[in-house]
Amino acid sequence: MVTGLGVIAPNGIGTDAFWKAVQMGTAVLGPVTREGCADLPLRVAGEVAGFDPEAVVESRFLVQTDRFTHFAMAAAELALADARLAADPDRPYAVGVVTAAGSGGGAFGQAELQQLWGQGPSFVGPYQSIAWFYAASTGQISIRGGFRGPCGVLADDEPGGLDAFAHACRTIRRGTDAMVVGATEAPLAPYSVVCQLGYRELSLSADPRRAYLPFTADACGFAPAEGGAMFVVEDEEAAARRGAKARAVVAGHASTFTGTGGWDRSRQGLARAIDGALAEAGCRPEEVDVVFADALAVPDADRAEALAIADALGPRAATVPVTAPKSGFGRAYCAAGALDVAAAVLALEHGVVPPTPNVAEVRHDLDIVTGEARTAPLRTALVLSRGLMGGNSALVLRRGHGDER
Repeated sequence: MVTGLGVIAPNGIGTDAFWKAVQMGTAVLGPVTREGCADLPLRVAGEVAGFDPEAVVESRFLVQTDRFTHFAMAAAELALADARLAADPDRPYAVGVVTAAGSGGGAFGQAELQQLWGQGPSFVGPYQSIAWFYAASTGQISIRGGFRGPCGVLADDEPGGLDAFAHACRTIRRGTDAMVVGATEAPLAPYSVVCQLGYRELSLSADPRRAYLPFTADACGFAPAEGGAMFVVEDEEAAARRGAKARAVVAGHASTFTGTGGWDRSRQGLARAIDGALAEAGCRPEEVDVVFADALAVPDADRAEALAIADALGPRAATVPVTAPKSGFGRAYCAAGALDVAAAVLALEHGVVPPTPNVAEVRHDLDIVTGEARTAPLRTALVLSRGLMGGNSALVLRRGHGDER
């Protein structure tokens, strides 16, 4: 059961702000403003504005962590407050942490390397060895919260944001009461951006309204983003003992790997992931009420995804609403899936399918929600993700039990 949710995103800090922007289809993509990025080919991205790490993270943690970990710690604190969960001194091993990350601490690492090149090794701080590391967020959340249960990190491409839920649920089945789970990214430091320029799928458009247009004839790649989401996932009985309500139920997950060498290969892999997730959830294709698409905005990749949905859902594929809220705020690598899960949980709660910002006419046989949000009774959501390195994942969420919040 998902009992807590925290979001730090380009379109809103906190669940309420995020959902308001997602529901309205607010587009916040804009020029890359980070120092050192002005002369790089990447022009448009989703930046988190108004985030002050000093206001939410203690100074002793700030000096040893990167921006992606600041996002994770802040989002985890929001999720824990939402779930009303804290470490129990009498049961310190009851709660664990698992996060996913694809880029790690690029800004911190770059700053320290500049010190090395410019002034010498004595000017490099001791935290260079840990702040860039993919596991930094997991470690700092567990230390800060006093969570001594099983911890892990997925150094992954985009599907990591969904795969982390499978890891958390597997850990809970083995006896852990609750897991803090999610993904955050901060890939907009100059070093990180230069690395991303090798992705042929990256959009280099300078127009924020045209930089990320999935499923359209004008698709030219994706605009990257920073931020992410963290969740509290609990065993149903453990949550019931403390009176926690389910915001959603993690019902099924599956992943496949089809490798690189052409996006057409992802069709079969994504379809099999959908089949596997539905089977684990005990869900028939006709029960799927909304699909949160991967939405890479590369013509071949979009076509492969549309065909994979059709392969897996059959006749239901032509009528099920499909949405990609990320087209309004960017694709945050591992955190893209986590933000899609956040949007899906909120959509199930409110009975609203959010639109796909900036997208009007689509070129695929999918019922892409554009323009305004749709109101509909929603019980089951399917969230999809594919990675630039060839991973494919699908996650099935059910509407939570109990009274509406």
